[in-house]
Amino acid sequence: MPNISIVIPVYNEEKIVASVLDKIFTTINSVAAYEFEVIVVNDYSKDNTLQILQKYEGIKLISNPYNLGYGASLKRGIKEAKGEWIFITDADGTYPVEKLPEFLPYMKDYDMIVGSRTTEKNETPLLRRPAKKFLNSFASWLVNFKIPDLNSGMRMFRREMCLEFWNLYPQRFSFTSTITMAFIKNNYLVKYLPIDYHERIGKSSISPWNFFSFLSLVFRIAFYFQPLKFLTPIIIFIFIIGASKSIFDIWYQNFVGNFSIFLLTLSVIMVFVAMISDLLFKQRK
Repeated sequence: MPNISIVIPVYNEEKIVASVLDKIFTTINSVAAYEFEVIVVNDYSKDNTLQILQKYEGIKLISNPYNLGYGASLKRGIKEAKGEWIFITDADGTYPVEKLPEFLPYMKDYDMIVGSRTTEKNETPLLRRPAKKFLNSFASWLVNFKIPDLNSGMRMFRREMCLEFWNLYPQRFSFTSTITMAFIKNNYLVKYLPIDYHERIGKSSISPWNFFSFLSLVFRIAFYFQPLKFLTPIIIFIFIIGASKSIFDIWYQNFVGNFSIFLLTLSVIMVFVAMISDLLFKQRK
């Protein structure tokens, strides 16, 4: 049985996928202490990616019958993997896959090792950096743990632990964010290693519409992993507005208006919703 399964989702990467695979094979051939398998999931590419992949005999190729998305492709690869550990990376040339051996010494002490894109050689597009910084800070606040890179696509983790949260992982781009939060919230040990991040080769599949996916991700993370902590400031704000409006109503009108009652009632309902959600999270994985 391979010790480590390398899972690579691929979509329209004809310009760079061969180079990435060549680097991976060169890297793992230099590591004698571990056995590897390389699983490539072609997510219904429309270019010549599939034809290029079919030329490699050393990979296990999975082809989606239609486009399933990044998360779904990773899940298909992880499900087929035989290794105790999973190493994931992208096929667009952005991640330094040759740094894989630097992850290996931490396997004995940690449950997940994440390549953190925090070095000076970081080619993350400028327009995406504010959103990434906000998401990292927001997630860190939720779990009381410093998260330098929430959604890095180059990481290693124990397959058995990954499977515990199988139903949480989305089909699209927030797989890495979700597994990070799940591991940290369940007190699994996470190690961050600084890595470079190169300019992407080829066209990105991320569009401006992903801004709405980003907002959805923020709220999903908040409501799922820390509903009580996230909702408490909102509840306090609504209660203060409702109480202040009630005092104003009584002072000037001698009765409490409907809107004041609505705000106070809403704050009480939200307290119960937050508490129930928090209890449900503690019972699920």
